[in-house]
Amino acid sequence: MTEGTTSAEGADTLTRLEQEGEIAADYLEGLLDIADLDGDIDMDVEADRASVSIISDTGSRDLQKLVGRDGEVLEALQELTRLAVHRETGDRSRLMLDIAGYRAKKRAELSELGAKTAAEVKSSGEPKRLKPMTPFERKVVHDAVKAAGLRSESEGEEPQRFVVVLPN
Repeated sequence: MTEGTTSAEGADTLTRLEQEGEIAADYLEGLLDIADLDGDIDMDVEADRASVSIISDTGSRDLQKLVGRDGEVLEALQELTRLAVHRETGDRSRLMLDIAGYRAKKRAELSELGAKTAAEVKSSGEPKRLKPMTPFERKVVHDAVKAAGLRSESEGEEPQRFVVVLPN
């Protein structure tokens, strides 16, 4: 908890985020039923946001349909799920959705990219621009660059926004 946050406020926040996860899980279960896809829903709270994952214990590639090319379908489903939560609670949701481990794998790849780029910028002393990324992808890279002791900025307009890693 942050300084100045009481344990009651923290408990209220946790309860609210758990409620978001429950609403999202119900919405996604309905979606899986409509699409006739098998998947288990896993809910958690990570970094002050609800996190919901759809996983398959059969290793079926069916869930890949819900990820789409470069995670495009996943992004759209996340927005629809956030809207479903908003409709029920009246509050804007920052819920994160993962399907078939796509985001977890992407997070690991992007963290590695951020650390590698930070090392290159440290040695060259020159800023480096990365390719355009989604807000989720940019956030992961920014976090990795910060952990490496450098700073970064996002530039450009959506959907062509990109990260620039800057030397100290």
